[in-house]
Amino acid sequence: MEKWKLFAIISMVFAGLTSVIAKFGMKSLSSDVALSIRTAVVFAIITANAFLLNNALSEIKQAPKSNLIFLAISGITTSLSWIFYYRAMKEGQVSYVASIDKASIVVTLLLSFILLKEPITAKVLAGAAFILTGMIILIWK
Repeated sequence: MEKWKLFAIISMVFAGLTSVIAKFGMKSLSSDVALSIRTAVVFAIITANAFLLNNALSEIKQAPKSNLIFLAISGITTSLSWIFYYRAMKEGQVSYVASIDKASIVVTLLLSFILLKEPITAKVLAGAAFILTGMIILIWK
């Protein structure tokens, strides 16, 4: 198995655990307070990983300004996504919220085709269609 596939599977497992564990943790907290606690822990771990295990400071100094701007914008979109995800999770069922949230894959695919010029294949389109269909089934009243 290619290394990136193994990393993606490991990511999937941890992502699956994340929402269920968070739902337990936010029982007596608002979604925003719960998210701020989670984010502080994420920040600490990711910062330690980047600066202690990698040479982050020299990489940042050498990076083109445009890369840093795009990463900052990505941070903004991630923050907005997490804020609304936690609000939805606080009020709704994790199984529904997570499934609808994962339909973001369709948005990612469209943007990867248009902006990154990644190849459009029948396999990817079929997968996207199934994901979109699943989301529509979940939100349909």
